[in-house]
Amino acid sequence: MLQRSKAGRIEIYEKFPKTGNIMMMKQVRTAATLCALGAVFFAVVPVGCRFESQNGSAPQLNETGGAPAAGGQVQAITVDGSSTVYPISQAVAEAYKANKPGIEISVGLAGTGGGFKKFALGDLDICDASRPIRDSEKEACEKAGVKFLELEVAIDALTVVVNPANDWVPCLSVSQLKKIWEPDSKVTKWNEIDPNWPDHKIELFGADTDSGTFDYFTEAVVGKAKQSRTDYTGNSNDNVLVQGVADEKYALGYFGYGYYAENPDRLKAVAIKAADDGECVLPSAETVDNNTYVPLSRPLYIYVNKQSLTRPEVAEYVQFYLSEAGQKLVTERKFLLMKANVQKVMQDRLAEALN
Repeated sequence: MLQRSKAGRIEIYEKFPKTGNIMMMKQVRTAATLCALGAVFFAVVPVGCRFESQNGSAPQLNETGGAPAAGGQVQAITVDGSSTVYPISQAVAEAYKANKPGIEISVGLAGTGGGFKKFALGDLDICDASRPIRDSEKEACEKAGVKFLELEVAIDALTVVVNPANDWVPCLSVSQLKKIWEPDSKVTKWNEIDPNWPDHKIELFGADTDSGTFDYFTEAVVGKAKQSRTDYTGNSNDNVLVQGVADEKYALGYFGYGYYAENPDRLKAVAIKAADDGECVLPSAETVDNNTYVPLSRPLYIYVNKQSLTRPEVAEYVQFYLSEAGQKLVTERKFLLMKANVQKVMQDRLAEALN
C-alpha cells in the first residue's frame, strides 16, 4: 500500500494533541537540567529540585508538573484504537480529567485492528472501535484471559468525499464505488466511471488495513471485508486523508463523518445511491436516523477491559462517556448521537457490569 506524505500532512500530524505522559517527560527533563545547572554553578543541591516522600523516593508529577492530588500516585487510563472514535474519546478524556488533576488519560489512534491487538495483550484499559470485535479478536482476548464489555457510544455516517473543485460528481452508486475500489480494479480515470467526466487520474485516499473503517467500507462496498485495491494513499490518521483530498482537485476519499463535518470548506461530500436506480442521499443526522443513508452508516464502540473497570477512575470515565455531558461531546465533534433507548441500554449494561 502506498504511503505518500507531504509537508502539509506532516504538519497536520504534528498538531495532534500530545499525551500528558510526553508533557510529563519534558517537564521532568527540564527540571533535571535546571537542577544540574544549579549544582554546577552553586556547588549545592538547589532548593526545590527534589521532592521526597517519607520513604525517600521521588513521587511522580502530574500533567501540570505538580505532585498528584490524592494518594501521591498518578492514576493512568490507557485508550487506543479507532482513528474515527479518537476525537470523541480525546474530548471525553479532556473534559473528564479537567477537575481531576491526579488522573492521566492517554488516547491513541492505532486503528481498530491495531487497538484490538494491544487490548488482547492486556496493554489497554479501553479499545476504541469503528466496527464490532471479530471472532479471531475475541479468541485472542479469551486466550489471554481478557474479559471485556462492549458499549456503543455514537453513530457515524462513513462519508465519501471529493475536492470542492470537483463539479462533476454529485453522486456515486455503491456499484460505481465497488468498480473503483475492488481488488484488481482497472479504473484509473474519472471518465472510466462516466464518459462525461474528466479524462484525468483519480487520486485515491482511504483508511489503512489496520483500520475498522477499512474493514467496514470494504465489506459494505466491495462485499467482503479487507478486499480492496492497494494502489491508493492509505493512512490511519484521518487528518492526513483530509489534507490529501483537500490538496488534490481530482481526489476521491472516504473517512468518518466527523472529519468531513469539521472541514466543510475543504471537502465536498458525495451523495450515495444504495442501488443504481435508487435515490442519491447525503450523509446527515436526519438520513442516518431515518435509515436512508445506507449502507455507510454504522455504530461506534468502546471495549472496556472488565479488570480495568474495577478501578474507580476507569469506571467513572466510562460512566461520564455515556452521560448526557459525555454525549454532548459526541455532537461537538460532529458525530451523531445514538438513539435515546440505545443510550439507556448501554448505561444499564455498564451499571450491571459494575455491580
